[in-house]
Amino acid sequence: MSELATKCLIIGSGPAGYTAGIYTSRANLNPILIDGVQPGGQLTTTTDVENFPGYPDGVTGPKMMEDFKAQATRFGLLTISGEVTSIDFSKRPYMVKVNGGGHVIAADTIIIATGAAARYLGLDDEQKYLGMGVSACATCDGFFFRKRPVAVVGGGDTACEEAIYLAGLASKVYMIVRKDYLRASKYMQQKVHDNPKIEVLFNTQTMSLFGTDMLEGAHLVSNKGTENENEFDIAVDGFFLAIGHSPNTAFLDGAVELDEGGYIKTAPHSTATNIPGVFAAGDVADPVYQQAVSAAGMGCRAALDAERFLIENE
Repeated sequence: MSELATKCLIIGSGPAGYTAGIYTSRANLNPILIDGVQPGGQLTTTTDVENFPGYPDGVTGPKMMEDFKAQATRFGLLTISGEVTSIDFSKRPYMVKVNGGGHVIAADTIIIATGAAARYLGLDDEQKYLGMGVSACATCDGFFFRKRPVAVVGGGDTACEEAIYLAGLASKVYMIVRKDYLRASKYMQQKVHDNPKIEVLFNTQTMSLFGTDMLEGAHLVSNKGTENENEFDIAVDGFFLAIGHSPNTAFLDGAVELDEGGYIKTAPHSTATNIPGVFAAGDVADPVYQQAVSAAGMGCRAALDAERFLIENE
């Protein structure tokens, strides 16, 4: 077991975590970053990224995260592979155990940037075609499906918003809805029904996906378990999950205050949590935008907040 100490511990290695690493390193806080179960975060499952500033020709998600890490490392960020298993928030410095005690780190401040995991249907085919037609972010990947048919799974406001967004790009949008109604607001429902490119498939579930190398379609069943049950295929090049995200906060064991959706609550105009010296950045504290560029911005803010906290509490 190794024992380490730092002025700032960063938990998570997506855009928020690495940006926080860049700023805290330049502030001479000698930060340590724990890269987590998925080093690089959700972007490592994305093929092409074309909406992040500074990459005029686009970049793959894994390459962009390699660039983030390289820049942070150049300024002195120490990265440790592993997962945080427990944190003692009773007093500062906070004692953080990594991988069940493989490392114990004393941290004066902590930035939580563990992100949020998209919810999937649980089909084996989802992982097979992930980044090859399957996506959980229409605003990230919809551009690649211009004038091509796509499907959106879900019936809430997010699903409706993504279907409307995709309708501006795709040739056809199917909405696959398990229930016989949309859960979205009346306004969003009306926008969906008024859009000629969107076809809503009520009482319908996805059984499987198919395609040779890339996604080519989905095998669906309607009215499952009734005398009107019907199996059929739709030809789609894109399959977008819009059934929510799960913030990665289980390791906090309820110590940090969360909102009703499970996202970390932060103070107004700040990244500060309810625990002094503990800050949150990126998708783990952002149920609204969930974009790489906004996560990076929050990582910057969290780093500046941590630096200011240390100055005021030295």
